[in-house]
Amino acid sequence: MSPEVEHPLKVLFVTAEVAPLVKTGGLADVSYALPKALKEAGHDVRVGLPLYGTLPDESRGEHRCIVSADLGHGRVTGGLRESKLPGTEVPLYLIEHKAYFDRMHPYHHQNIEYADNLSRFSFFSLALLDGIRQLDWRPDVVHCNDWHSAGIPIHLKMHRFASDPFWAGVASVFTIHNLAYQGRFRSWQLPESGLGLDLFHPGCLEYYGDLNLMKGAIAFASQINTVSPRYAKEIQTPAYGEGLDGFLRTRSRDISGILNGVDYTEWHPATDVHIPANYSVDDLSGKAVCKRALQEECGLPVSDAPLFGMVSRFDRQKGLDFQIDALERMLLQDIQVIVQGAGAPDLEQQYEAIAERFPSKMRSIFRYDAGLAHRIEAGADFFLMPSRFEPSGLSQLYSLAYGTVPIVRKTGGLADSIRDLTRTNLNRNRATGIVFEPISGDALANAMDRAIRLYHEPALLHQVRLNAMREDFSWEHSANEYLRLYRKAIARP
Repeated sequence: MSPEVEHPLKVLFVTAEVAPLVKTGGLADVSYALPKALKEAGHDVRVGLPLYGTLPDESRGEHRCIVSADLGHGRVTGGLRESKLPGTEVPLYLIEHKAYFDRMHPYHHQNIEYADNLSRFSFFSLALLDGIRQLDWRPDVVHCNDWHSAGIPIHLKMHRFASDPFWAGVASVFTIHNLAYQGRFRSWQLPESGLGLDLFHPGCLEYYGDLNLMKGAIAFASQINTVSPRYAKEIQTPAYGEGLDGFLRTRSRDISGILNGVDYTEWHPATDVHIPANYSVDDLSGKAVCKRALQEECGLPVSDAPLFGMVSRFDRQKGLDFQIDALERMLLQDIQVIVQGAGAPDLEQQYEAIAERFPSKMRSIFRYDAGLAHRIEAGADFFLMPSRFEPSGLSQLYSLAYGTVPIVRKTGGLADSIRDLTRTNLNRNRATGIVFEPISGDALANAMDRAIRLYHEPALLHQVRLNAMREDFSWEHSANEYLRLYRKAIARP
């Protein structure tokens, strides 16, 4: 089904990250791929992003106007520059303020959050709205992502914006990419947000005595969504609701889930420039070449042992703590493991220690290297994603495209996208991965045992790889779902 093009919409997409310009996680990939897909579908979408100091000169565009925001300590002034998303015709509006954004990391220094994050992203949100008004381009809907732009749905319904003929009636969509990060600050910082004291109550910003920006967006957004249908349900339960499940249930009729897609121009083994041999569903021979090359690159013996890969942020959310228990057992067998990523120093140390104990079987690479991530996807036989929770997940979708069988925990987008190796799914040629549920090293080890047995049945492994590679998670489908959500938001009284 091709994307709908009737009645083109004007969409302002607001985000703190856009690949490849600035990326700490999946939000950046979504913020590039979704606007690109909407533009290709015939809609007028424009992206708002802070002008971080790390952005390359060629992406900074030209100055368009001076922008300002009234925060607690007075009026703050900056600039709006206009550029393009790399490789697209999507306009990119960059909010410039050297003191706030000319830093090496968007959120923290040495894993310590910047003390002025509330002021920084409140200025970004308000300055962007000020700049858009000056450009005289009125969006039909403002699509905000995570806590960094959570103030916008509130502003649009309150105070001067609600009475401004330019902004009055403009709909908002708020996407929760990860409920664990809510924009929670001390109550005395409220003036820094540019929001009024009248909003500091349990029905909006107040959260156990603190200020919670995401809670305010949940209260005021026209529509709320998450990045998978299952996660949309999970966050309304105490187990996954991060303390906001009850509040979310008050908006349950307005909460939906749309699974993230894959940009197959970037992630496809037939065209991938990062891998040593291209291959496709019609000819898988290049995958064996990729495996040998990956073993050589990472200093592992070139062998026919099943190779497990992982590319992940080192965080308890990703299940890396209980994965260690599984690896302690599984590395006694004839397998190889390559993990890549960075994050919590204690987890990095534990993975370094286990790799040192099994030097011929495991490598731990503590950095993010985009090219190596592609080569792990192409060269591994299996891909590990034992997340405690996973709002959507992208790596399992990349694994499907590369015929690398994902091993996932039954949660969020992982459960929505991977079909387990059950007898029924195998008989119907629908099995695409290995799914387990308990949060434990034993459960993951059992799943890896299933993978090893599959590996030693080459015909069956080949069929599962073909099943996986035939899956289609293109952004075209997800973009259509977002268009329907935008129209629903616009239609809301």
